[in-house]
Amino acid sequence: MALKRTTVYADSEDLAVIKAAAARRGISEAEIIREAVHLAAMANRVWDEPFFSSTYPGDGSIGAEEVWAERARAYEATRRGAE
Repeated sequence: MALKRTTVYADSEDLAVIKAAAARRGISEAEIIREAVHLAAMANRVWDEPFFSSTYPGDGSIGAEEVWAERARAYEATRRGAE
């Protein structure tokens, strides 16, 4: 992943929390900030395709485990397609 330098402004209290978390986790403050930026980016991303291409019957004919298995399969298929 290519990183690009930028400047952000943050509250001093937030920076103190980041500093303490970085020390506790044994990672850099920058890594915590990169994680936060990534989470914010993903939370606000607009997807071109729907996450699921399959529809599920609503009559109770499949269980929750089967739904989760299909979601995992669809996710992996999406990841392979992006590589």
